[in-house]
Amino acid sequence: MATAAPNQLLEQARALPARPGVYIFRNAKGDVIYVGKAASLRSRVRSYFGSPHSLEPKTRRLVEKITDVEYVVTASAQEALILEASLVKRHQPFFNVRLKDDKHYPYLKIDLSEEWPRVEITRRVLDDGARYFGPYASAGSVRRTLDLVKKLFPWRSCTKTITGNDPRPCLDYYIQRCIGPCASLCSKQEYDEVVRQVILFLEGRTEEVTRDLRRSMGEASASLEYERAARLRDQVQAIERTTERQVMEVVERVDMDVFGLAREGAEAGVQVFFVRQGNVIGRDTFALDGATDEPEAEVLASFLKQFYQSAAYVPKRVLLPFPVSDQTLIQEWLSQRRGKKVEVLAPQRGDKRALVQTAVENARESLQVARAKWLADSGKAREALEQLEEELNLPSPPQRIECYDISNIQGTSAVGSMVVFVEGRPQPAEYRRFRIKSVAGPDDFAMLQEVLHRRFKRTAEVIEERAKAGAEADGSFGAVPDLVIVDGGKGQVSAAHDEMRNLGVGHIPLAGLAKRFEELYVKDVSEPIVLPRTSQALYLVQRIRDEAHRFAITYHRKLRAKTGMRSALDAVPGVGPKRKKALLRKFGSLKAVREAGVEEIAATPGFTRSLAEKVLAGL
Repeated sequence: MATAAPNQLLEQARALPARPGVYIFRNAKGDVIYVGKAASLRSRVRSYFGSPHSLEPKTRRLVEKITDVEYVVTASAQEALILEASLVKRHQPFFNVRLKDDKHYPYLKIDLSEEWPRVEITRRVLDDGARYFGPYASAGSVRRTLDLVKKLFPWRSCTKTITGNDPRPCLDYYIQRCIGPCASLCSKQEYDEVVRQVILFLEGRTEEVTRDLRRSMGEASASLEYERAARLRDQVQAIERTTERQVMEVVERVDMDVFGLAREGAEAGVQVFFVRQGNVIGRDTFALDGATDEPEAEVLASFLKQFYQSAAYVPKRVLLPFPVSDQTLIQEWLSQRRGKKVEVLAPQRGDKRALVQTAVENARESLQVARAKWLADSGKAREALEQLEEELNLPSPPQRIECYDISNIQGTSAVGSMVVFVEGRPQPAEYRRFRIKSVAGPDDFAMLQEVLHRRFKRTAEVIEERAKAGAEADGSFGAVPDLVIVDGGKGQVSAAHDEMRNLGVGHIPLAGLAKRFEELYVKDVSEPIVLPRTSQALYLVQRIRDEAHRFAITYHRKLRAKTGMRSALDAVPGVGPKRKKALLRKFGSLKAVREAGVEEIAATPGFTRSLAEKVLAGL
């Protein structure tokens, strides 16, 4: 399809069929930048090209880049959902939520068509009759599981052709990691039993495995095969020790996958608990890209589609922290994949809710650990600073970086934040908050200039005073940053530079990080600097920007909560400070006042029925 102008794209959208399908947006280079599905292609695609004011910020940024629209009609909405997940996996579009670094996640494979099956790692699930277990989040996860299975069960790990004519077995036999089919030291039936136990263990049916082993142990003992009985006893004890470390009891003995989502700035991660036969037998964490500005219901729904599109097993129940987009459609699709009904639930109370909350908390912890691990890695921090020096043409790696962000809603409760990173690590003691004082209305540029003015107005004086006293600038406002980052693009950089130049600190390197495509803007350069998506420098500036945003928005929310409570009741005629205090003392919060009845409010000291009606009307 040829490149089209916005009006042409709208006309094309109007000409699309009102049928279910998948639509694909491309940019001027022909790259796939977004894949979506729709019950009606015409209605869904047309909604992108209406008034931009009705679109979310991320969607507006997407629409600005669209130059080409393609579509595929499907027989049903469910087929569209499956195709969407497949295309997102293949093309990794920038504007879609996608599994990070998802080329092919690893699985464990047992090919039962082989005479002497092995357990091996693969990254492709084929319809070849083999048993697959996964996906695992990383090669490390799958190798740990493989090592554990090898320690517990004596299957062969060699790739040699088994004839049974070898004069002697390898070392694995003597350390009880194999039962020696190569030297005819076991029968085919005995080896198949080991493989069956491995499959049961990977399915989470450990009680069945230990029960079978105990029975075999008893038979060996009765036959006076004491050495074999002792080996089986040791194997049972090893499995029990392992499962004691792994499992967490769940009341209901049902196979379930339990998901928890955590987000922080541009980062998102999902923790999955695998519950089999009532025990949490394992867990894994998956990182996501493209979650910025996306509702949580969309983020988790996108993950579920991609996860189960390649998952080797679908359980009876899927537990979520909250309802997701297309939940009914996803449930029907999973039921079709399983061949039996699958329940997709967002429990609100009880043991299931507690399990989901545990998954959410673990997801948060994993996100924090990943961030802390990166920040603690001095090699990566040094590499990031050196990349920034090169990309921004700085005189040296920026040891002290300050980042500024503004937070407000239509100019109300406006605040600014300043965060400080030294040698790539945060310095919370040097963070500062600013309550905007001189700007009325929603003017982010003026607010940013006020914050920078208050930050740098005495910098030169402090440096001069300390130089006279023979002291170095400390970590206060006297410290001079090697790089200033503002949250925004060309406009924010220009406004910031004007203010810094007026204050005599225009020589300090300045950059703006735009959320649009995570591009860096610098003064006097028209084109943005696009850091490679895998670069340490991009990761560092994103962390700094996100920290400034977090610090600003927490302060903004605190002020907004106070202002909101004050203004909402103060706007009601007849409610002064004493009556407002009486209401809040009785009900505890503004929300409780809203939910109260007229009679309850009228019973508050100082209130009448007519005044109670005015309060509810005002709220």
